[in-house]
Amino acid sequence: MSPLPFPLPSEDRATSPHTGWTRAHWEATADGLLDAAWKWSTPGRALLDLPGRPSRSGVRSDGLEGYARTFLTAAFRVAGAKGEDPHNWLERYADGLTAGTRTAGRDDAESWPLILDHTVFGQPMVESASVAIGLRLTRPWLWDRLDGATQDRAEAWLRGALRHTPAPNNWYLFPFSVAGFLESVGRGDAETARARQRALDLLEVWYRGEGWYADGDGRAFDHYNGWALHLYPVLDAYLSGDAELSALHGARLSEHLESFSLMFGADGAPMHFGRSLTYRFAAGAAVGMGAVSGHTPLAPGVSRRLVSGSLRYFLERGSVGEDGLLGLGWHGPHDATLQVYSGPSSPYWASKAFVALLAPAEHPLWTAREEPAPSEGPDRVLSLPSPGLLVQSTRADGVVRLHNHGSDHVRPHEGETADVADPLYARLAYSTATGPTASANTADNHLSVRVGGSRSSRVRIHPLGAGHGDGWGWAASWHTPVFAGGPPTWPGLRVESVTVVRGRYELRVHRILGAPAGSRAEETGWATGPRDAVSSALYGLHGWEEREDVRAPQGTAFTRWAVLPRLGADVEGTELLVALASLTAEEDPAPLSTAVSGVNVDGDTVEVAWADDGSMTRVGFAPLEVTHRLR
Repeated sequence: MSPLPFPLPSEDRATSPHTGWTRAHWEATADGLLDAAWKWSTPGRALLDLPGRPSRSGVRSDGLEGYARTFLTAAFRVAGAKGEDPHNWLERYADGLTAGTRTAGRDDAESWPLILDHTVFGQPMVESASVAIGLRLTRPWLWDRLDGATQDRAEAWLRGALRHTPAPNNWYLFPFSVAGFLESVGRGDAETARARQRALDLLEVWYRGEGWYADGDGRAFDHYNGWALHLYPVLDAYLSGDAELSALHGARLSEHLESFSLMFGADGAPMHFGRSLTYRFAAGAAVGMGAVSGHTPLAPGVSRRLVSGSLRYFLERGSVGEDGLLGLGWHGPHDATLQVYSGPSSPYWASKAFVALLAPAEHPLWTAREEPAPSEGPDRVLSLPSPGLLVQSTRADGVVRLHNHGSDHVRPHEGETADVADPLYARLAYSTATGPTASANTADNHLSVRVGGSRSSRVRIHPLGAGHGDGWGWAASWHTPVFAGGPPTWPGLRVESVTVVRGRYELRVHRILGAPAGSRAEETGWATGPRDAVSSALYGLHGWEEREDVRAPQGTAFTRWAVLPRLGADVEGTELLVALASLTAEEDPAPLSTAVSGVNVDGDTVEVAWADDGSMTRVGFAPLEVTHRLR
């Protein structure tokens, strides 16, 4: 575990038996992160120019990002302490606001960049939301003490978010948040009302049920649900006291937490899945917001277990360097985790986790005794048909796995090409203990068809259904294999995939349709490193001819170097392939060959008999039907 460059209070194992952490640890962490970041401010305090590779938006935008995202930490810290500000953080942010808006748009040492359309490096629109929320949270101690001219300049800059076009996803909640602040200080008008209603209308379009939103018009389901699509409207309702908004979006947040709370491992790690993972412990923002607002199905001790566990997990694993700065990556630096829009200040959207500090010291979130996380309870299997996800949690090792049969990162208007294949969405499975391999390495947890030397990618995912019963569950999807070399697709080529889970086992059944002559199918398992606590196994049950281990020299976010199992078989026309996979931290797990007592394949139907209790899993295609029963 990595030592921290700033001090923390002593652990309290009486009230926090799982993490040892209290509210004081959260305040100390916020202060430590802020102190380190402020060493890189410009003289006028308008920009925090943190060291590191610049984002595609440029260093001036990155400097604003440093100011805005750390302001969010300071605002939660001070507002949660009812205005107590022992380090005078708000004085610095007030100075920066004054300097940054004085001549906004000018190319000088302090001026903030203007907010423009997302197509012309519109990153300042993202940061405007953090500035607005920070001002709203700290109004009595910052905004109300500014002179009128500075307030007017700040409003003029913020209104750029209302007058320009956001990206077609969660970005619409940035002008929503700006408008909410302006209305809260008596500066609302028809323009702010339109921005708010536009965002609320889009949320109705993007809501798919079971507490899950798509991040835009496609099928991107990821951590943006928690740290954006739920956080902004529920926080707005909490601050404004809007009962109607609170009832609608609070209920959705509560339902989201029913499933999302299971996606943290017993070690505190959130699911390694989706983009912007460098925001790290921001994954706990939805849990904290639920506890603060009261819109949560979780007991206070469970909520604290999750948020404190996640924060501690990252702080102990190199997310903060010796200089006290959050670095770009997952544990430590990791380029494959990053997107092109990430810059040196991007990790500070982790600030959203500090929403938990809005719960005062006497709140049950901090006074209740910690309780086990959902992943520390009995084995769980939970299907989510709306997003097309299947969650599998095992108590023996505290590992949680997410089987993906519905979330991709392809917009409806985009074509399917191998160029847009995204390892953070395209894999069949993700976990709290492993990450996907890099694009240049062999893809983990993937079914590929190799034609003429070119391996296919999985890009757009079409869900076919999901369900669960007592101790088991399933999810299914189909995709069109796309290729980087030669023809991008082959006529009639299609892959239908079903995952059935029980215990630590994953039954993977694929039906390949229209495979050209000379094709070869390959299936890979989990990628793990030589020092990982988890082990990966993959065993062919039907149709597979060969097994080998493949190296991934670029490793994953969890290991510098990885290896993954791979099955292979020649295929042509219609083929049915069945395999058993496992990822476990159990010591000396039994080989997969002993888990199944029999396999029967009849046309497009496969029946698998389990050795432990004699139960039978049946998967049929055309029509798709998945059942599991005792004999």
